[in-house]
Amino acid sequence: MRPVYIVGIGQTPVGEQWERSLRHIAHDAVIPALRDAGVERVDALYVGNMLSGELVGQEHVGALVADFVGLRGIEAYKIEAACGSGGAALRTGYMAVAGGLHDVVVVAGVEKMTDTIGKDTTAGLAMAADQEFEAAEGVSFVALNALLMRRYMYEFDVPHAAFGHFAVNAHHNAAGNPNAMFKSPISLETYRKATMIADPINLMDSSPICDGAAAVVLASEPVARALRNGRRPVRIAASSVGTDSLAVHDRRDPMKLEAAWISSHKAYQQAGVTIDDIDLFELHDAFTIMAALSLEACGYAERGRGVWLAEEGEITIEGRVPVATMGGLKA
Repeated sequence: MRPVYIVGIGQTPVGEQWERSLRHIAHDAVIPALRDAGVERVDALYVGNMLSGELVGQEHVGALVADFVGLRGIEAYKIEAACGSGGAALRTGYMAVAGGLHDVVVVAGVEKMTDTIGKDTTAGLAMAADQEFEAAEGVSFVALNALLMRRYMYEFDVPHAAFGHFAVNAHHNAAGNPNAMFKSPISLETYRKATMIADPINLMDSSPICDGAAAVVLASEPVARALRNGRRPVRIAASSVGTDSLAVHDRRDPMKLEAAWISSHKAYQQAGVTIDDIDLFELHDAFTIMAALSLEACGYAERGRGVWLAEEGEITIEGRVPVATMGGLKA
């Protein structure tokens, strides 16, 4: 496998982009990434997206975006893996370059979620659950995470207020990110007084519905060297994927994110590092319970201790394992 480098990046602000369609939002990330890399053409485009068909009524997004950004004719696909669609697209682009199929590709992640009413968006997100045994019974992602949080609180004797440190940290970090949706810090008091959504999950435990996109240009070592222009490209040290049973009730232990454990430990081995070598950890904090479980699954905290890692300040920018450094999914 060949080394793969990130040679260009692009990102849109995250928020309610009423004036921009799905293709426009993707364009606003892909074009800056191409310009940042100093390239006009690439071999392929991989677009990570979960909900274009359900919320926008648009499939064939790879070809759509390729044409709209001036790359008509290239290989282009939409990659879907629920909330991990962007990461899956990056993985696909990485494999294409690492395997020698292509020398330079662009990878984008884009969602347009605010053009539908809340119940339709919630139903769309629930498509990532087991339709036959979860969604058909009326279970939403919020409800599933509420069940996990309630079990965590019971099993490890954790008060709900302890999860507030994840939300406070995310909003604090978002205040320094010009592309973040919520740039105002919140307090633990704000967290405690937040509206209940699905007991015990409240509004401040939850990530928002929003629009946005990000893109990266990936290149082989010879291309990255030629494009350097005085800058140092970033080598992708490792890339790995894991899966688990889709339905929560089918998992051997609902309190262990098996897929996160598999993928993270494979990546550590591939990169030849331990968690002590890692400077920051960007986790999937769609809900605060996911932040705690992710820290535990990836080896940063013992079982039932992820939430206390947050309370002790270890997840802040100055802490041992900074998370949500740009605001995360939460902000």
